[in-house]
Amino acid sequence: MSIAAAPEAASATVRGVGPMTRILVIGGSLRAASHTTALARATAELAPPGVTVDVYDGLATIPAYDADADAGDAAAPVRRLRDRIDRADGVLFVTPEYNGSVPGVLKNAIDWASRPHRSAALSNKTVAVAGASPSAYGARWAIDDLRRVLGIAGAHPIEEELSVPNVHEAVTEGALTDAGVRDAVRRQVEALVTGLRPVAAAA
Repeated sequence: MSIAAAPEAASATVRGVGPMTRILVIGGSLRAASHTTALARATAELAPPGVTVDVYDGLATIPAYDADADAGDAAAPVRRLRDRIDRADGVLFVTPEYNGSVPGVLKNAIDWASRPHRSAALSNKTVAVAGASPSAYGARWAIDDLRRVLGIAGAHPIEEELSVPNVHEAVTEGALTDAGVRDAVRRQVEALVTGLRPVAAAA
């Protein structure tokens, strides 16, 4: 389901938030001033009390996935990505839509994070998916593809999604300024935290 943008309101109490709850946010665009980057950064200020948000910014450093290169010690950027995901209680992926799907750099990072099989950083990890597009469609194809990829990779996407159409109207000078979209981002982070499950849970 999509979380519809609504007038900004006070945040509700979030069940299950502990003093050390950590959420990692991974944006799918390499452009520093991208609209999805603005959404990703906004989660840090909109997260509920007791939740620490870590915005990942190393996507451009991840090499193309190569099973041969992954046979031994992976490259340092890959190890850092896996470690950041592993240390997070949950991960929020924010994607633009390129040619009707997920950007290659984001899919590539997920490929690395899905290995090694059964002991990967994404295995049994609770994740949420958000997408944004300048079109009225709101990156729906990319969101659907990303949910499918994450599920196959072993993660557990929560039901709540965030689709932001006409995102260029919600961002001003690199900052998320639309009150309704800000409230929707807040509610999705709360839904992710509420839906967190033990990483060791059975698939």
